Amino acid sequence: MGKGDKRSKKGKIHIGTSGVLRPAKKKKKAVVTKKAAAPKKAAKKAK
Repeated sequence: MGKGDKRSKKGKIHIGTSGVLRPAKKKKKAVVTKKAAAPKKAAKKAK
């Protein structure tokens, strides 16, 4: 059990994978902010 073992925590750290012994970090959700709705300009009719 060491760096070459895919099933051990040390091996997963060495390989750079995750699993039961080394769970992956959860990604944070991006915060969505609403911009103030600008009043729409009235469409001008061309004659």
